[in-house]
Amino acid sequence: MNTDITSHTLYDVIDGTWPAAATHSCGCFTLRDGQGGGKRVSSATLNGDLVVADIAAAEKGMGAFNQQPIFQIREGDVELDSELAARGYDIVDPVTMYVIPAKDLATERPPRTAAIPAWEPLQIMKEIWAEGGMDLARLKVMDRAPMPKTGFVSRWQDKPAGASFLGLHNGIGMVHALEILPFQRRQGVARFLMQRAAFWTLENGGTHLSVICVTSNAAANRLYSSLGMTVVGQYHYRCKPTA
Repeated sequence: MNTDITSHTLYDVIDGTWPAAATHSCGCFTLRDGQGGGKRVSSATLNGDLVVADIAAAEKGMGAFNQQPIFQIREGDVELDSELAARGYDIVDPVTMYVIPAKDLATERPPRTAAIPAWEPLQIMKEIWAEGGMDLARLKVMDRAPMPKTGFVSRWQDKPAGASFLGLHNGIGMVHALEILPFQRRQGVARFLMQRAAFWTLENGGTHLSVICVTSNAAANRLYSSLGMTVVGQYHYRCKPTA
């Protein structure tokens, strides 16, 4: 694997392929206006050294977006993590980041109908994502992601099976919103979608394929490890408990 791909490389890929509606500087923090699209596009991140007084300003800024204060804790953010813990912020959703040279995964094309590129999203893709909890706000995140990007829809055994989204940023493809319908799981559909994503990445000038996964999702982490993907790093969120 290319050792130049670090956790900070993938933080940039996340921002580039799953973008917030807007970003704003607030002291030492970048604030994201997610417009309901989830934690990734709504969390504040630290730029450089922590200025403790800026935490309160960031909280106020997120409140102005009608967002609960939430901070993404990245590699090296030890002081911020401690400060937020002392203020009553809980750890939420630790995430593991994976990467692989796309050529190492693009070794055998999956069956054609198991991973069909489609953009704009087809109605069946929207229905599959909705079943997995992907609401309209998250579909809007995909809409505003810059090109090149694509979705994939899977049919297996003559029935809808799954869907995923893929964006490309600085030569690195990142898979998001990988969702397999419950009755189609454990049949290799997710593997087919990942393999097809690797081919698409190469076809569009990319070199690596990446994915992020909630660390507690044991099945997904087993899949990415079984594909030969390498763990590059982690991050987690700090949120205040709601009353």
